[in-house]
Order: sequence, then structure tokens, then C-alpha cells
Amino acid sequence: MSPQAKHTTAGRSNGYASRHRTGTFRLALAGVAALLLLSPSPSTTSSIAFGQATRADVLLEGGTIYDGTGSEGVVGNVALRGDRIVAVGRFESGEVGRTIDCKGLVIAPGFIDLHTHTDRPILQEKTRDNLNYLTQGCTTVVTGNCGGGPVDVGDLLDKVDEKGAGSNIIHLVPHGAVRARVMKSENRAPTPDELEQMKQLVDQGMRDGAWGMSTGLIYVPGIFAQTDEIVELAKVVASHGGLYVSHIRDEGDKLLEAVAEAIEIGRQAKVPVHISHFKTCGVSNWGKIRDAVRMIEEARRDGVTVTADQYPYVATSTSLVDTLMRATDIPGGRKDLFKRMDADPALEQAVRKVVEGGLKKTRKVVIVSCKKHPHWAGMSVKQIADEQGVDVIDQVLRIQRDGGASVVNFSLCEEDVRYVMSVPWVATGSDGSAIFPNPKACPHPRSFGTFPRKIGHYARAEKVLSMARAIRSATGLPADVLHLADRGYLRPGAHADVVVFDPETFIDRATFEDSQQYATGVKHLFIAGKSALEDGKLGEALHGRSIRHRSP
Repeated sequence: MSPQAKHTTAGRSNGYASRHRTGTFRLALAGVAALLLLSPSPSTTSSIAFGQATRADVLLEGGTIYDGTGSEGVVGNVALRGDRIVAVGRFESGEVGRTIDCKGLVIAPGFIDLHTHTDRPILQEKTRDNLNYLTQGCTTVVTGNCGGGPVDVGDLLDKVDEKGAGSNIIHLVPHGAVRARVMKSENRAPTPDELEQMKQLVDQGMRDGAWGMSTGLIYVPGIFAQTDEIVELAKVVASHGGLYVSHIRDEGDKLLEAVAEAIEIGRQAKVPVHISHFKTCGVSNWGKIRDAVRMIEEARRDGVTVTADQYPYVATSTSLVDTLMRATDIPGGRKDLFKRMDADPALEQAVRKVVEGGLKKTRKVVIVSCKKHPHWAGMSVKQIADEQGVDVIDQVLRIQRDGGASVVNFSLCEEDVRYVMSVPWVATGSDGSAIFPNPKACPHPRSFGTFPRKIGHYARAEKVLSMARAIRSATGLPADVLHLADRGYLRPGAHADVVVFDPETFIDRATFEDSQQYATGVKHLFIAGKSALEDGKLGEALHGRSIRHRSP
């Protein structure tokens, strides 16, 4: 049965009640004891369990183990008991509830997606199973990115535990939503009282279990925030041991300035910095990403913790207006824009130049969805303009007048994409969302294919990086970024979030033309020791839960 045929949440139970919430840094006593018996090397794949046979509920036998450290794969076994890993490597097995033959398969930690927009879909009936991520091997996803999402962290995480979720959920405090609650969409600095209100909201979010704060500095209202405002809020995050995650202010002409700002925020606030979907946009900027990497590596040598994530595609995706008509590029901003343009020919010409400049930086812009013109999904704005017999700039403005659209923007360079994934501090992150297939939309394929594309296409087929490095970018590295001590690695005592996949068939099927196709190759997926996916089929229960940060 295909994942699509199995995709229903009716009657499915929640595998975790809220009473099972535990601190994310707590290890089972048996796990701690087992860890003490291992060699000091973090990449070891041998385990001894008190000199006696290891009991297990599930024994994954004879697979190639990639433990999340970046070490090459070693053939061995992994034992799961309850919600923990109890042994890894070569060990004597005792009483076993179920043995799974993993010969020819890869056993790895469940993948952690540092960048999703799944915070609202995870609460909806059709998408709370997060199937398009489970089929990629993901057991944990991070929400609240790009400054957007629920501000009330505790409420969101309580609902996740109450309703159940296909994957674990980690949330960030969204700066843009915080600013909007206090200041709406005002283009100005906050008053001292407003700044204090924002600090209180960030503080409450961190106390309620958020792992950091995100910004989206190309989106209203985050685009209006100055560096000093963000520093003050990031200091609150730092006081809780969290991190600062940013969709930086520019990924094109001013990429280096935007990276410098992110580094400076980290330096002043004394907080780890994580740059979302690290890339260079615009044909004229291709290759500039190497200068950005050099800047970051210099900052890292100077003691500033900076990391990043990347999706392995040559196109971005967001709204048409934020792609071609950024608020700070338009005189007077976007408020009442078309009314103002109709009354002011000079403003209309200025806006047209902004759109023209954006179009020159990309190969094409394709409609994902357009509420007023749903039949345009999958067509480029140039194709639509040609069909309508109008200039492409006029067509862009018409779409925006009609309520706008979501788009895919082909503005990236394949060489840059390959280079970025070779950088050891760049993790894998989809920038996608839980999606129930919709034939009237043509979303970016990253929501269905990011992880198998990185591992199956770029590592196994293209050999841009090793399998071990590709797997680390989805496991140990994101766990290190989050300081998530008990996930991301295969070692005794860690949570039993484990993926087993066939390296020959683990691949993305979603394309830009047919983007809602589930990935293939995941044979087994365990979340807290429970089966979440079996031979590509969704389990009867949802075993994901909220993972709450605890301040030091």
C-alpha cells in the first residue's frame, strides 16, 4: 500500500500523553551505565552491556551503522528497549521481542530537520501525521522559523501532545509574530515599553520550552527591526541557553552585510547563531557564498558559534510579493500600494523598476498556488504573460493586485548548492511543511524530498560528499546545533529515534513539475522505540511529541 493510500489519521491514537514529557537532557540510568563502558571515542560502534546478554524489544541486525558522528559505516546491530537505545555495534543478544534483518540496509539516527514551517499543519487532521517527512526518515522537525508561527509556545506544544503528531516537534519563538503582537506592522523602532513587552514574550516562550528565537528579516514586520532590537531580544534567549536562528536580511546583493549582521548579533548577545537556508540568490551573485563561508569561519575562529542549514535545490520558494516587491525596496512601503500607484505615476514607475530588477536576477519564477487563478499553478509568470498577451512586469503586478501568489524562484546555482553541502557546519533543513497532496497546487519539492535528495542523489549517486557526512548533516550536526543531547546519535541511552533505509532506493521522487511525490527507500522508522513507518506504511499510532527546552 502506498503512503498516499495509508494517509489517514482517523482512529489513530497518540503514542505519547503529556505525562511522558521528560527533560531532553535526562538519560535512562541503564543508558548512562552502558555509555561508561564504551571507549572514549564518540564515533565508537561497539557496545558492552554489563558483561551479559542484551535484552531488547527490537533488534536491528546486520545493518551498516552510521552513528551520526560522521564516521564511516560499520556493520553491526542496534538494540532498542522501551524508548531507548540499549546497545550499538557488536554485542551478545539475549531475550529479543522482534528481530529485523537489516543486511544491505543502513541504520542511522532519525533525521532532524532544523527548518520547517510545520507548526500549524501539525495540528490539522490531514497533516498531523507529517507523512511527507516520515517517508524522508525524519523523526524530529523544528518549527517557528523565519520569524513566523505561534507566539504562545506552551499552548502549541500542549496541543501537539494532546492531539498527537507523526514526528517530534521543537519550536522557536518567532520574532516577527512577537513584534506584530506588540507593534503590528509599524515601520519604526520600538519604544522602551514595547521592547520590554517583546522581551517578556520571548522570555515566556523560552520558559515554555522554546529552543531559541528566529527572525525573518525580509518579511514584514521583521524587516523593520534594526540590529539593536534583535540583540536585546537575543540576550533574553542567551539567558536561557537558547540559540538565535535567522532568515538573514539579504541573500543576494547584500549577502555579506547580512551575514555580518547575524555574526554581530551573536557576538553582542553572546548567543549561538544559526543561519537558515544558507545560499546566494541572483545570477549576478553566484559564487559569493564562498566569501560568506570565509566570513563565518573567521568568526568561528574568533569564538562566535555560527552554523547554518541548506536545502539541496536550485530554487527558493516564498510569496511573489516578497520575491519581487520587497517592502523596503518600495518608496513608502507596501501599505495601500496599488491605490498609491494609481494616484502617482512616478511611484508606479519606481515599483516597475523594482519588479524588473528582481526578474533580471532569476531564470524563472513559477506559480505554486494562486487563489484567484488556481489554474496557473505550475506555470511561470512569463508563460502566463505570453498567454495573456501582456508584458511580464504587468503580469506580476496583476497577480499581486488579484491577491498575490506563492512562487518558486529559480535563482540559485548548482555549483553553489554543491559547495555549501560540503561545508562541515552546514546541516540539512528543508524549509518545507507538512503537506497533504493537493492537485491544485505545485509546491516546492523540498517538503517531500530534501533528505533523500541530499543522501541518495548528492552523496550516493553524485558523490559530492560521503554518505557518512550526508547522514551527519541530518543527525548529529543538527543535534549539536540545538544542544539536543539525547538524539541525533546512535549510542546507548539515547532516545530510540532510528531510521533504517535501503541505500539503493532511498531517493526523492518529487520534482518541480510533479512535486508531491513521497520519497522511497525508508524500510523502518522508529520514534521512541515505537514503529512509525514500516516498509513505507504509516503505523496505527502517532508517536511524536513535543520536545521542550529546559533552561540551564
